[in-house]
Amino acid sequence: MPIRHSAIRAAFALIFVACSPPRPHEPATAETAHANAAGDPRFDAELSAYVYPFPVSYHDLQTQGQTLKMAYTDVPADKPNGHVVVLLLGKNFTASYWEPTIRFLTARGYRVIAPDQIGFGKSSKPSAYQYSFQQLAENTRAVLDAAGVKEVSIVGHSMGGMLATRFALMHPKRLEKLVLVNPIGLEDWKAVVPYRSIDQWYEQEKKATADSVRAYQRTSYYDGTWKPEYERLIEIAAGVTRHPDYLKVAWASALTADMIFTQPVVYEFPLVSVPTLFVIGQRDRTALGRAWAPKDVAAKLGDYPALGKKAAAAIPGAKLIEIPGVGHLPQVEAFDAYASALAAFLPS
Repeated sequence: MPIRHSAIRAAFALIFVACSPPRPHEPATAETAHANAAGDPRFDAELSAYVYPFPVSYHDLQTQGQTLKMAYTDVPADKPNGHVVVLLLGKNFTASYWEPTIRFLTARGYRVIAPDQIGFGKSSKPSAYQYSFQQLAENTRAVLDAAGVKEVSIVGHSMGGMLATRFALMHPKRLEKLVLVNPIGLEDWKAVVPYRSIDQWYEQEKKATADSVRAYQRTSYYDGTWKPEYERLIEIAAGVTRHPDYLKVAWASALTADMIFTQPVVYEFPLVSVPTLFVIGQRDRTALGRAWAPKDVAAKLGDYPALGKKAAAAIPGAKLIEIPGVGHLPQVEAFDAYASALAAFLPS
């Protein structure tokens, strides 16, 4: 019987493997390390077992050839005043961090909707998605349509401020008021900071640990101080780094970092036609890319006292509330001043 060539090739392959010298030991990669980790079940890629302070709803989005789910909380007021406020999150947070703001607003009659954008919190984290502020604005509009809401006021914090601005530019007739709380993107980083690729962002995100999350926020948000109540605010960001799903979260974070860096809204502030309020903590120096910018450039980035004034002057009729001695999260460090600003500005 003739011998098949495939059998001969297989035999030689076995001989080659058996006779090859053993490969040197390779350290575990971030991928294998996370894959082998047990992880707290609350902190999978979509926080499936993590309980938010308020009930969570989901809207199925047909977007970019995929069916994705977008999570959001929709909290009614006991005594409705007829107005709806939408809260748009910062990059390093989930909708759950809005709890004090939601309680404050619903007590004053507002219905409050706080979404987790695609790539964040309990929402889907697709491996292939073209993130843009326009796309996130359309996703937010779809959630509002599904919730039966037409006209809203929006409060956007940090990255949420960039998204809120884009929403205001795309759907001005759906907005009553716009509030930007220490928004990022008040300057165009890509014009002065060397570009960092998505792969480089991903490598950085993969290295995150609970300790590095805490250290970043201590330095960047709280001027080197740390209080016990801040632990709750990093619970999710720290917890997901220990879960086998973390690489999905890290990839989404890398993609959204690129979106923030490459899609400034600052040039379009003069086109915003919605009544706008800036709430700016004066100690804030947040700037994407400061760590790899030239030293002389880095020293000038993130000057929120100056940036806040310039941004407010660019939007016709905009108001500015400056909160001294406060960093990137006025809603944490100076809640009373922040809440008073909201109460005085939002429609009633």
